[in-house]
Amino acid sequence: MLQHSFIDFNELWSNSEARLAILITSAIVLFYICDIICRRLILPAVNKVTSKTTSKWDDILFNRDVLTNVSRLIPPIVLKVILPYLFSESHTVFFWADKVIDIYIVATATRLACAIFNSLYDISNENQRMKNRTLKGVFQMFKIIALCIGAIIIVSIVIDKNPANILTGLGAMAAVLMLVFKDPIMGLVAGVQLSANDMLRQGDWITLPKHNADGEVVEVTLTTVKVKNWDKTITTIPPYVLVSESFQNWRGMFDSGGRRIKRSLYIDMNTIGFCSKEQVEKFREKGWLKGIECTDGQVVNLTVLRNYLDIYLRNNERVNHEMIFMIRQLQPTPQGLPLELYFFSADTAWVAYEHLQADVFEHILAVMPEFGLKVFQAPAGTDLSGLIGTRS
Repeated sequence: MLQHSFIDFNELWSNSEARLAILITSAIVLFYICDIICRRLILPAVNKVTSKTTSKWDDILFNRDVLTNVSRLIPPIVLKVILPYLFSESHTVFFWADKVIDIYIVATATRLACAIFNSLYDISNENQRMKNRTLKGVFQMFKIIALCIGAIIIVSIVIDKNPANILTGLGAMAAVLMLVFKDPIMGLVAGVQLSANDMLRQGDWITLPKHNADGEVVEVTLTTVKVKNWDKTITTIPPYVLVSESFQNWRGMFDSGGRRIKRSLYIDMNTIGFCSKEQVEKFREKGWLKGIECTDGQVVNLTVLRNYLDIYLRNNERVNHEMIFMIRQLQPTPQGLPLELYFFSADTAWVAYEHLQADVFEHILAVMPEFGLKVFQAPAGTDLSGLIGTRS
């Protein structure tokens, strides 16, 4: 019976169509066996090894996407090696199978390269030194280059031409390609400049009035910079705009540990004058005349106010005393004499900054009558009606 089966197999093998079907079936079965071995044995083994290591970079590098593409790459390589043993090189099936396998290998290798670039970008985000660098656009450009190389190789396989000849033909279309890929190319150059000069990081607060951008940078890619404005709207800006035009980055303010407060009060100049003896004695008892030279016992009330505010700010714990602060007069105006406070808050957070600013100026407005001073205020309707009532 065994001899009879062997004779039947020889007869079947002598049939060219049956033999072709057997070989193709064998190739497909071999492909799936290799695929199962990679997925069921190799991938779990690699995952087990990386999970036991203390470092985190290998878990990111050998993630599911990378290992899946590696497992898809091994079976066609094995099949390509065995293919000459299954079919004659002059056979039509060999010709087309070889092309299909080559295209599959190139496509899978390209996807693997893109997955590796994604993993490298994730690793750079875990690094404290590289985390704040705008590298997303650079890795996107690497992926585009990998895709272009893969596409050129696939086209060369299909048309059976040397990739160098295709590149030569593309060189003649350089002007068209430059026009098509203008934004990615300019974005790459701008991204490199922004990263190399540390001009922009994700999370920075930037202001670009020309483009109505005032908020936090949430994403930096090859072609766009997304800014989440404080009103929760999103402004999208091309990276090369940030290089070719000026923009304000508030990161330096946060890093310095101080946020500037620069605000003026307009003093009614009619209320500025010398203090009375009673006022001088009162101010001396409260210690507001320390550091003031009194000529002939005379001192100006505005001078005492400036000295008082200097003492007040020096004793305020919420003011950054390591940075410059002063109380100065500006050029007089028809609205009065501007008295400007220039100092820095110790807390750079927005809410704390606004609270300090409000507390300081509320205190100034409340204490000014102690010095016989008034803030200039344009006459309102009630003021005019009161004036008319007085005359009548």
